[in-house]
Amino acid sequence: MSSALLIEQALNGLQFGVMLFLMAAGLTLIFGVMGVINLAHGSLYMVGAFACAAVAAYTGSFWLGLVASLIAAAAAGAIVEITVIRRLYNRDHLDQVLATFALILIFSEGTRWVFGSFPLYLDIPKVLQGAISLPGGGQYQLYRLAIIGAGLIVAIGLYLLIAKTRLGMRIRAGESDREMIGALGVDIASLNTIVFALGAALAGLAGALVGALQSVQVGMGEPVLILAFVVIVIGGIGSIKGALAGAILVGVVDTMGRFLLPQLFALFMQPSQAATAGAAIASMLIYIVMAFILAVRPKGLFAVNA
Repeated sequence: MSSALLIEQALNGLQFGVMLFLMAAGLTLIFGVMGVINLAHGSLYMVGAFACAAVAAYTGSFWLGLVASLIAAAAAGAIVEITVIRRLYNRDHLDQVLATFALILIFSEGTRWVFGSFPLYLDIPKVLQGAISLPGGGQYQLYRLAIIGAGLIVAIGLYLLIAKTRLGMRIRAGESDREMIGALGVDIASLNTIVFALGAALAGLAGALVGALQSVQVGMGEPVLILAFVVIVIGGIGSIKGALAGAILVGVVDTMGRFLLPQLFALFMQPSQAATAGAAIASMLIYIVMAFILAVRPKGLFAVNA
């Protein structure tokens, strides 16, 4: 195993973790402030990817597509919050799960009706189509590094928003006591819509960025949504810092597990058996890590107010 290949896989894990952070950050904000379990968050990821692909194909500009993904996902999130989620705040979690699961079906069929059943494809912008050299002689795609950089910039921006602005102060207060800030004159309805739209925009951005690495297709958000829930459980529900830590942990563990475990099993098993066993254990690895972390820290790595 070369050092260049090991570094490449570690960077792949970091890139995957950053993408999960963009999903999980919005999800943990929504749950932390509103107490709503939003299964349709993956659909907003899909909306962002389709908006980016459609606008990029029409204009020839990936960057305009990226802006469109933010606007489309934020608008879809605001509409969903106003028309559906707002009626679920005082209902139990089962009602929220059923309603947002219905939204998944609506988004999927609506997207299929508008764009058809065939996948769309996004081209990586020319400025990011190159590769850089890694220690040991390997090459790593510049676009994947750009995703890592974009995710870290978003993480810093979210920290500054939550910690240093008046809106962030209201969001933190809403996590602690929504009724109290309502009594103090804060418009809770508007705050909820803003938070939901912000979370949706982050999901849409993740979908657009990943859309250039894989096909853009109906249902692409559901597998990522499951991992995003794992991230916020590991990191601590409601914590942006926890979402970042949990996302990077999940991304690196999942990627490195799929890379290293088959090679480890190959030391004492037949290659075909090692590949099968390694893939099976690797697919369970993040859930094993989650169970271990929750056994030690039942509320996750960081408290809600971290």
